[in-house]
Amino acid sequence: MIDPVAIALGPIKIHWYGIIMGLAFLLGTYLARYNAKKSGIDADHVMNMVVLIIPAAIICARAYYVIFEWSQYKDNLLSIFAVWEGGLAIHGGLIGGVLAGAWYVRKHKLSFLLVGDVLIPSVILGQAIGRWGNFINREAHGDVASEQFMQYFPAFIRDQMYIQGQYYHPTFLYESLWNLVVFAILLLTLYYWKKFNGQVLFSYMILYSIGRFFIEGMRTDSLLIADTLRVAQLISLLLIALGIILMLVFARKSLHSKQSGNSIE
Repeated sequence: MIDPVAIALGPIKIHWYGIIMGLAFLLGTYLARYNAKKSGIDADHVMNMVVLIIPAAIICARAYYVIFEWSQYKDNLLSIFAVWEGGLAIHGGLIGGVLAGAWYVRKHKLSFLLVGDVLIPSVILGQAIGRWGNFINREAHGDVASEQFMQYFPAFIRDQMYIQGQYYHPTFLYESLWNLVVFAILLLTLYYWKKFNGQVLFSYMILYSIGRFFIEGMRTDSLLIADTLRVAQLISLLLIALGIILMLVFARKSLHSKQSGNSIE
């Protein structure tokens, strides 16, 4: 088992979860700045947005999780702030990040869809990296897996997924790998395949949500509504439907715009 504490200096403890999340934010910011320059956006806007988006995303990700797991926190309110122990819901973080980003782009009169296309590859990269924080904390895993099945994985993953005498599916790994595939597709779309603003953002909504829907069905720690309905699966279905509708609408607008010789934002 990997110690969740990476560095301990007396009472000060630095957790692997925090280090991994910090790495995700750092790489995501660097990539966003590069993509901004490539897309004709002042990279300073990225840094200004990061200052707003990251805190908003963390706060909303935690609030989202706590709301659905209130019984776990109601008797110890201080534990709400122990984010290094895990418990950051990605969909909550997306809500916070979108709200903060929307406020910024409106204030500075930027194109929401263009900025979304620039930033969203960083988001999925951060999600791919962040899942390894779940690995360290031995959370976001699936149901019991056979020893024979687990032999296909490296020893360090097998050992970490051996919990209380049983192996569990490393669903954190499944999602991390899926997110990397989506990341590659989004970059290719942004650099080579993009036909209209919003195409990369809508692709993220569809592709990430497809993977999340199926992987969420394997997990044992899903946030639930009425003790039966998996919240992440419901949100994923809504995002897939919305992403497809928006993709079709804006693709049609782009086609009509090109035929008429105009451009759309």
